Amino acid sequence: MVATIGWTITEWLDAQRASSSEEGLARIVAQVETFSKDDVAFITIASQDFLKTQWEQLQAIPNAKDLPLYGVPFAPKDNVDVAGLPTTVACPAFKYEPTKDAVIIRILKAAGAIPICKTNLDQFATGLVGTRSPYGAVPSAFNSEYCSGGSSSGSSNVVARGLAPFSLGTDTAGSGRVPAMHNNLIGLKPSRGAFSATGVVPACRELDCVSVFAQNLPDAKTVFDIAAKYDPADSYSRPLPEKMLQSFGPKPKLAIPDIPQWFDDTENAPLWAKAVEEFTAAGVELVPSDFTPMYKLGACLYEGPWVAERYTVVRKLIESDPEAMDPSVRTIIQLANKFSAADQFDWEHLRRDLVREIEIKFADFDGFLVPTAPLSPKIKAVQADPIKLNSKQGTYTNFVNFADMAALAIPAGFRQDGMPFGVTIVGRKHTDYALLDIAQNVLSGKERLLGNLGKKSVIKVTDVVF
Repeated sequence: MVATIGWTITEWLDAQRASSSEEGLARIVAQVETFSKDDVAFITIASQDFLKTQWEQLQAIPNAKDLPLYGVPFAPKDNVDVAGLPTTVACPAFKYEPTKDAVIIRILKAAGAIPICKTNLDQFATGLVGTRSPYGAVPSAFNSEYCSGGSSSGSSNVVARGLAPFSLGTDTAGSGRVPAMHNNLIGLKPSRGAFSATGVVPACRELDCVSVFAQNLPDAKTVFDIAAKYDPADSYSRPLPEKMLQSFGPKPKLAIPDIPQWFDDTENAPLWAKAVEEFTAAGVELVPSDFTPMYKLGACLYEGPWVAERYTVVRKLIESDPEAMDPSVRTIIQLANKFSAADQFDWEHLRRDLVREIEIKFADFDGFLVPTAPLSPKIKAVQADPIKLNSKQGTYTNFVNFADMAALAIPAGFRQDGMPFGVTIVGRKHTDYALLDIAQNVLSGKERLLGNLGKKSVIKVTDVVF
C-alpha cells in the first residue's frame, strides 16, 4: 500500500473514495501501525478492533463516500472524550473511560473522519511548553532539543510529522497557537463558542476553545466549516452569524507591537521583521501601536483568580492526592486559594475595563498581527525554569480569549537553528473567515501552506443529535 505519511485531507479523501471498504480500513490500520507506544506524542494509540468498529460505523452511513471527511484519520487531544479510548488529561490519577464521544468528535465522525489516537498534552491543559506531562516532554518535530509548545503538544507534533492530516487541540491562553509556531503548522483558534466543548475536560470553561492544527489553510478551513456548529448542551456555545465576514477588504488595517518583546531571544526578531515586510507587500496596513493594554489583560489570566476555574476541575484530586499532579501545574492551580470572592469581582472589573480600553483604542483597526510567541525554548531550559519561561510564551496569546477574539497562527520562516517561527493574525469574534482571507493573500505562492483555498463553502453533514 502506498505510504500515507504527510498526506493532507485532500490526499486522504481522494484515496479513500477511490478504494474499496476493505482497502480504506487497511490504509488507516497501516498508518496507525507506524505509531510507537514509546512515542511521547501519544498517550493512547487506537487498537485495530477500535479502528474496525469506527470504520463499520462509518460504512453504515448512507452514501458515506460523499461525506466531506470520508475515511480521513485525525488525532484528538487527550482532554477530548472519544468513546472507547481513555481520557487522562495527562494525569493517570484522573483517568476515566468515556461512554460517549465529545460533541465535536461526533460531528467530525458524522462527516466521515476516524479518530486514531489520543495525544499528549501539558497536564490539565495548563502550560504553553509541552513539558508538563508524566507521559513525557513532547519535542518539536523539527528539533528534538526544543519544546513543541503546549498545552496541545502531541496534537501539533503528530501533524507536523505527517502522522495525521489534522488534529484537535484546545486553546485557553495560546495552546492552539504556540505549538503551531514550534511545528510549522496552521493553528486555527476559532471564535469562542464556535466549536462545542461538550465532552471536553475544561481548563477555564468561559475561555476554552477547541482548536485545529493542519498542514495548510484549506485543511484548517475544511475542519472549521464542518465543526463550527451550535450546541445547546454547551452553555458557552454560540451560533455563528448567518452572514460571516469573508474579508476585511483590499487593505486590512492591523496593529503591531511598537516595541516587540523578545526577552533574551535574538533569532526571532529578524523573522518578525521579514513577516512584517511580507504582510505589507500583500497590501496589509500595519501600524506600530502601544500594546500595554493587551499585555495587562493577558497578565490577568494567571495572576488573577481565573486559576480558580481550573481548580474547580481538579478540586477532588488536588485536595485528596496533590502529589498525583505535575508540580508546576499543581503550583499554578493552588494559587486559587489566595483569592476571595470579592477579589474575583475586582479582577473581573479590571478585565472589563481593559477590554473596553482595547475596543476604543483600536476601533478603527481590523485586528492585530503579533509574533505567535517570543521565544523558542529548549526542553532543558524549561525544565530548569518551568514557570517563568512558560509565562513569557503567553506574551502575545494570553489576551486573545479574554478579549473575545479569533486568531489564526501561520508559519513565518525558519531560524538559524532550524526551528520554525510563526505569526498570528487576531480579529474580533466571528472574523474567522476574514483571517483566513488575509493569510491566503500573504501566503500566495507558498503552495504547501496555501492550496486551493476558496470562500466559505456549504457542506452538508449527517445530522448530529445533541
